[in-house]
Amino acid sequence: MFKKILIANRGEIALRIVRACKEMGIETVVVHSTADANGMAVRMADESVCIGPAPSRQSYLNIPAILTAASVTNVDAIHPGIGFLSENEEFCRMVEEHGFTFIGPSPEHIAKMGDKAAAKDTMRALGLPLVPGSPGVVGGAEEGLKIAQECGFPVLIKAAAGGGGDAGDDEQAARWSARAWAMREAALWLQAAANRSRLPWEPPRHEA
Repeated sequence: MFKKILIANRGEIALRIVRACKEMGIETVVVHSTADANGMAVRMADESVCIGPAPSRQSYLNIPAILTAASVTNVDAIHPGIGFLSENEEFCRMVEEHGFTFIGPSPEHIAKMGDKAAAKDTMRALGLPLVPGSPGVVGGAEEGLKIAQECGFPVLIKAAAGGGGDAGDDEQAARWSARAWAMREAALWLQAAANRSRLPWEPPRHEA
């Protein structure tokens, strides 16, 4: 059982973790940006550490600042929550290298499942059912449009890495020729610009 953990997230996600820890008798440290200094999770935590200004890249994605906060507060483990660094293989390895426990998947599992192309290949090799879509990384607009027409519309355009995506019906198929939203999102946030296309789940939903 951990005595103290650091929560590297914000908002409702961080708050849920804080509440769970309180029920289990575990002390909590919540890191936060200047914009979230008065957040409920920050106020409910046993300790809090400001790790940077409002932009996520300078705070919640700032690995050195998070690891420094963990060292200063002498925690046993780091809980990344959902999003931000929760699927970052490098962060997971660095957490373990610094002597903390990463509450989440192993670096090896993150590497396999964090990239949607690699994840789909892994699932296919295990014989698991897959959502209809591209067999691998889509090489360009024409290839993507052809696959989308074979699968049937609407389609969901996803980056191989990161979250988000873009959907389109038959009338919007021309979006393929102007660079998919997923390409821009991946290039901006994760420097990974491989696109995939697949049919969306019905109904789509996001669990906080």
